[in-house]
Amino acid sequence: MKHILAVASGKGGVGKSTVAANLAVALANSPTLGLQNKVALIDTDFYGPSVPTLMGGGELQVDPTNEKFIPAFRHGVKYISIEFFLKEKDDPIIWRGPMFGKAITQLFGDVNWGDIDITIVDLPPGTGDAQLSLSQLVSLSGALMVTTPQEVALSDVRRAINMFKKVNVPVLGIFENMSGFKLPDGSSIDIFGAGGGQSLSEKYGIPLLGTMPIDIEIRQGGDQGVPAALSLTTETGKAFQNLAELAYAEIAINGAVPAVEINS
Repeated sequence: MKHILAVASGKGGVGKSTVAANLAVALANSPTLGLQNKVALIDTDFYGPSVPTLMGGGELQVDPTNEKFIPAFRHGVKYISIEFFLKEKDDPIIWRGPMFGKAITQLFGDVNWGDIDITIVDLPPGTGDAQLSLSQLVSLSGALMVTTPQEVALSDVRRAINMFKKVNVPVLGIFENMSGFKLPDGSSIDIFGAGGGQSLSEKYGIPLLGTMPIDIEIRQGGDQGVPAALSLTTETGKAFQNLAELAYAEIAINGAVPAVEINS
């Protein structure tokens, strides 16, 4: 793995996992980046794993030569989630903090990832065990912050940005989700307010890499396991493609380029 980008939010319910999955798919299917089959997606949102749903299911296999897991593969992305290890899909994960580090180590180290150029890591909300474990165990190229425009989301993102600063992980960009709702007549209603992502960008000097309005296409794609980023012709698909190109450029310019090692 050459680059690892954490997708974080601080707050739940802002579409972080949806953005993470669509970003991975956009990277893998970009006609300009040349990352086909070289993108991984790791779901570390252990209490609320959603990557399998967003990606259309999938399952793990075991490589008989080394007994490592072979990740699921769809839409050009290799991916893994704790959900694949549950007896029933809706079984809860009831863990104390130390389990996070062990699980993260296994998701990176006990899987046959092959030749991966960029790995997207879907983090859970908050600034706790999962975030700390990931930053200590893996050399992160950086983090992408996902927010919605309203203050209740922005306040949690500010905390998350400050957390990443304390653990020396560069925040490479901000993405504002649910930026208004377009009506049939072409007008827009700012359901969650406006300008939140831009205000964060100006406050911290972090690039705003894009905004995304509320779009039924994104919800339908997530429910059906066919990410909206697969389309290169719709406005939504183009927006995710633009995010992929900008995020990859920020990694190349500002992010570390580690040969990934799992610290024990």
